[in-house]
Amino acid sequence: MLPSLFISHGSPMLALNKTAAHTFLRELGSQLSPKAVVVISAHWESHQLLVSSSVKPETIHDFGGFPRALFECQYPAPGEPELSDRLALLLDASPVERGFDHGAWVPLSLMLPDANVPVVSLSLPVHWGNAELASLGERLAILREEGILIIGSGSLTHNLYELMPQESPMPSWVGEFARWVHERLVANDRAALLDWENAPYARKNHPTPEHFLPLLVAMGAGGSASQLHHSVEHGVLAMDVYQFA
Repeated sequence: MLPSLFISHGSPMLALNKTAAHTFLRELGSQLSPKAVVVISAHWESHQLLVSSSVKPETIHDFGGFPRALFECQYPAPGEPELSDRLALLLDASPVERGFDHGAWVPLSLMLPDANVPVVSLSLPVHWGNAELASLGERLAILREEGILIIGSGSLTHNLYELMPQESPMPSWVGEFARWVHERLVANDRAALLDWENAPYARKNHPTPEHFLPLLVAMGAGGSASQLHHSVEHGVLAMDVYQFA
């Protein structure tokens, strides 16, 4: 059975810059052989739950101000209409045509660079509560038994207003929040994590919540948590990866 994963995707430049997180995701992907991937990205927010039904999802470059080489990146993985239809029924989700935003294609381009594994995207409903998002993960858990990889793609910390140069040390307010999350995850303290907004410096690390919420979906889809990777980019982007086995 595959685990579910929470992946911090940080900056879109993760696709090109050979940072510790870049290298780790390449190594992680070499250890996985999923039949398909279901990804919930911080960059597809919606009012109701949506599921991508695209047969050939386009690569969306949903950012600006980066080098031309990043805009030339393509991730031509196929969609999987049968899985999309199944998810629509299982989750009462509406199917729509949708490409891969960078929260999906950037980590997948490192983990599964051959782009030969079907990928289906789920949206992040902005009006759902934390418990509802964890419950969404619980409904996805059955897919893990079939060799389908569940990925929540966000960022453990994500305050772009406080970005620093790439190699800057992590400020204490980032470290305290990251430690709080880590301790609750490994203790399986899900009640605390569903109330994560009251963690130390939660609002400072997440001025808006969308990059933390995919963790709740991944948590709901799996069991006990373990940290697979920790590094920091630009001082304030904790690039942690967790698996829920």
